[in-house]
Amino acid sequence: MTFNITVEREARVKNDKTYYTYFISANIRGKEVRISVMPPDTGGYRVLDIVYGNQNEATLVVTPFEIKDTSGRVVRGNTFSVQSYDENGEIYECPIKPSRTSDKSLLNMILK
Repeated sequence: MTFNITVEREARVKNDKTYYTYFISANIRGKEVRISVMPPDTGGYRVLDIVYGNQNEATLVVTPFEIKDTSGRVVRGNTFSVQSYDENGEIYECPIKPSRTSDKSLLNMILK
């Protein structure tokens, strides 16, 4: 599921090394917010470098899921990833997650 939401990256230099932060800019009820996202593990930053290539934006992809637990209760939610295409149409994708609980809340608000 695509919502036409862009995930941006911003470079920061620390100790002569470049690091990137990843975020979604949005306006919720008249307030500008910046929703921080990250890969699910530290190795994901290398994958994100490949997905973004020379760009500073990628598209958010939302994939709904549904799981039944042992008691039969159904748990529903979404997984998230960023996606980009190269000049040949090849798709590059990496899973991401909200950085904090507050980021998860904000992300849910913009998806409604």
